[in-house]
Amino acid sequence: MDDIDRSILNELKANSRMTVSDISKKVKLSVPAVTERIRKMDESGLIEGYSVKINRAKSGYKLLAFVLVVIDRTEQIPAFRSFVTESSEVLECHHLAGEYDYLLKVLVKDTEELETFLTRTLKSVPGVIRSNTMISLSSLKENWNR
Repeated sequence: MDDIDRSILNELKANSRMTVSDISKKVKLSVPAVTERIRKMDESGLIEGYSVKINRAKSGYKLLAFVLVVIDRTEQIPAFRSFVTESSEVLECHHLAGEYDYLLKVLVKDTEELETFLTRTLKSVPGVIRSNTMISLSSLKENWNR
């Protein structure tokens, strides 16, 4: 990957719907050359997909929380991971080193929905023995990609 590839990626990160023609003008390269570079980045797996950033508040999901989770035993991890991948409330899940095993980024409509997620859903998962929840008051910076 060279500087031109990085420039193309930066344009796509800023607007994944930008046309190849517009990208080619910005990076000062022909349309076929930009098309070929994007194709190679797609095929190599460098670009994993294209997405849309949705305004959470306007979509009705106003409460963002971070939940630290402790799993009791290693053999219970597959069930927890299965729960996480199927849970629509969980935006991200990170396996951690330290006191907690996992960090979940959870998006729900309100505190009632968060309470339901924590008490009825998360704590019913086999192996979840402890959690610690922090509610985000606001997001100063969120980068979707680097």
